[in-house]
Amino acid sequence: VSGSFTLQLCCAWGVCIVVSLEIKADAHVRGYVGEKIKLKCTFRSTSSVTDKLTIDWTYRPPSSSRTESIFHYQSFQYPTTAGTFRDRISWVGDVYKGDASISISDPTIRDNGTFSCAVKNPPDVHHNIPLTELTVTERGFGTMLSSVALLSILVFIPSAAVVVLLLVRMGRKSAGLKKRGKSGYKKSSIEVSDDTDQDEDGCMARLCVRCAECLDSDSEEIY
Repeated sequence: VSGSFTLQLCCAWGVCIVVSLEIKADAHVRGYVGEKIKLKCTFRSTSSVTDKLTIDWTYRPPSSSRTESIFHYQSFQYPTTAGTFRDRISWVGDVYKGDASISISDPTIRDNGTFSCAVKNPPDVHHNIPLTELTVTERGFGTMLSSVALLSILVFIPSAAVVVLLLVRMGRKSAGLKKRGKSGYKKSSIEVSDDTDQDEDGCMARLCVRCAECLDSDSEEIY
């Protein structure tokens, strides 16, 4: 939803100046009790932002014509210090980026109603004011269950898949070792090389023993 107004000012010499201010806000916002809610409002002005720029947020309860000022901005932030929104309104906008958004802390169902965002940036002061309908509800079991399910998909399932893959790999390795022990498993070149080195070491040891035995035998024959 947006509001815009274009005003043409014509002077006596026939020169026309176009003054325009456009404001946009979400038509409907849904939030949950206890979870911070952002009310987004943006504006676009043909004039540069100055310290004369003002922003006013108002609130109207359901089925009521009474409005309540909850936030004012002019160079500084002035959240309401009275009423149901006391100490719960925060400024989250940036006027130099055309952002006039606010947030509500610790919302309750009693905050349901209509919010309006009005911006004036002289000489751009004429515009339609967009309205935002806020609906605050309790976060139900189904919503919490969906969050848990999403967390499971993103965290637990990949972890379980890794564990299963490791178990499968270990099982295959164990089966391979058993098969090699029973049926004379053909060794790889690396395994053959390792065993060959061990056999060579064994042969050298046996050769040394044989030589020692021969020397002892020759000695006995001499004597």
